[in-house]
Amino acid sequence: MASSNQSPFYQKAESNFLNAKNDDERLQFLEEMIKECPKHKSAEKMLASLKIRHKKLLEKIERQKKSGKSSGRPGIKKSDMQTAIVGLTNSGKSSLLSVLTNAAPKISELPYTTTNPELGTFDYSNVKIQMIEVPAVDSPFIDTGLINTADNLIILITSIDDLEKIKPFLQKSTGKKIIAFNRVDLLNDEQKRRLESTLKSKKLNAILISTKTKQGIKELSDKIFQSFNKMRIYLKEPGKEASQIPLVMEKDSTIEESVEKIKKGLSKEIKDVKLWGPSSKFGGQSVGLKHILKDLDKIEFRTK
Repeated sequence: MASSNQSPFYQKAESNFLNAKNDDERLQFLEEMIKECPKHKSAEKMLASLKIRHKKLLEKIERQKKSGKSSGRPGIKKSDMQTAIVGLTNSGKSSLLSVLTNAAPKISELPYTTTNPELGTFDYSNVKIQMIEVPAVDSPFIDTGLINTADNLIILITSIDDLEKIKPFLQKSTGKKIIAFNRVDLLNDEQKRRLESTLKSKKLNAILISTKTKQGIKELSDKIFQSFNKMRIYLKEPGKEASQIPLVMEKDSTIEESVEKIKKGLSKEIKDVKLWGPSSKFGGQSVGLKHILKDLDKIEFRTK
C-alpha cells in the first residue's frame, strides 16, 4: 500500500491498520493514514483510494449497528486507553457515549435498553480512546469484568444517592474514577451551587454535566484524558509542520523512549534533536535523548 518514501508516521498508522483486530480499530488507523498521506499531486490517487476505503468501512460499521451487531462484539479487545461508562438504568449512559464518541447506541427512556456493552472511539485532539458503555449495574446484563479492567470509569449519576447503589459494583475495579452528575440542565443556579458544594465536601472527583445541553462536556473530556497520566508528543520532519497525530507517551518519558516507540533501534540513528514546547527553554532548542518531555512538546530529529 505505502511506498518507501512515505513518512514514518504514515507507515506506523498503516502497520496498525493492517494489524487491527476489529473494524473500529481499522477505522481509527485509516483516519490517521488519511491525515498523514502527502497532499501533493503525485499522491492524489492514493489519497482518493484511502477516502473511498474509509467511506466503505463507515458504511459497513453503520450496517452492523443497524442490524444490532457491533464490530467490537463478541468480546471487546482492550486498547491501550480504555474508559467505561457505568451507572444505573436511565442515567444517560447511551446519550453520553453518543455525545463523546462516533457510536450510535439505541437511546430510549425505557429501562435496560442497553443489553450488551456498546463500543465507541473518543477522539481527544487526535488521541483515540476506547470508550465502552456498560449495561446498567442494576440490570441482569451487567458486565463487571469490563468495570474491573477499564483504565478509568465515568460514574454517571443523576442523584447523590446513586453513588451508594453503584458502589458495590466497583469493589474490584482498579481504574481511576470520574463522577459525572448528569441532567444539571434541570437545576436552577442555587441548586447547582448546593450540589457542587456537597460533592466538594465529599472530596469526590466530580463534574456537573448535561448530555442534552453539552454543559460540562469539554471539562469532562479533559478529565478523561488527564486520568490516563499520558502526554501528547508531536513529531515533525525538518522543514515541515508537525504531525497532527500525537505520539501518546507516559508522563515524564524521554525523547529516547519516544523515538523508540516509533521504531525500535531508531534512537541509535539520531544525530541531533530540536525541541519546541513546554519543556523547551526556547523554540528550536537542541537537546539530548535523555531530555524529559512534557505534554504538547514538538520534537524534530535528524538521523545519521
